[in-house]
Amino acid sequence: MPSYDGYSQKVPYPNLTDAPDIEAAMQSLVNGVVPQTVMRFASASARAAALVNGFVPKPGMITYLIAEDRYDGRMADGSWQPLSPSGWKPLTPASGMVTQSGSPGYQVVNGSVQLRGRFARANGGQYTTGTDWLLTTIPAAYRPPTYQYWVTPVEMGAGIFYARTELAYDTGEIIVQVPPGSTSTVNGLHWAGIDGLTYSL
Repeated sequence: MPSYDGYSQKVPYPNLTDAPDIEAAMQSLVNGVVPQTVMRFASASARAAALVNGFVPKPGMITYLIAEDRYDGRMADGSWQPLSPSGWKPLTPASGMVTQSGSPGYQVVNGSVQLRGRFARANGGQYTTGTDWLLTTIPAAYRPPTYQYWVTPVEMGAGIFYARTELAYDTGEIIVQVPPGSTSTVNGLHWAGIDGLTYSL
């Protein structure tokens, strides 16, 4: 029977009275130590593929995801929660949209996603009122569990200076709609912003 480390971490090591089996002894030791370290994976999907069968995630595990540039902790409820800011990742404008300013992007901070940036129509046109405009799409790993809605800024025009922005949890699409009303024919409504929007994962 192996003994265990003195720090109560359940890391086994062989006793002199154990039957000699260096492979089994080292395997037991390695498999006991590795889950206590910060484990590195290429991505969240690579982690999910690796931690299966007899090597399932357990509460307290910490991993670093290379593609996401993020540390995650395993919670008692079975979820992975970010432990560090991920750094800003760019958001790609949808077809017909371009970046207006603010380097559109997202980052994860303590389990919340923060958004930034402004989008304009690629043809230089206005956001006509009462129309759904697709700005960009959030990657699957960073989508919220439910629909999200915000009141967001637009370039002022014809007395309109705000819009409704929606984030769909299933598709990740960020859609903006300027309230129905008269549209300025000269100035305004050429951009829509998502600066400061945030939601929990």
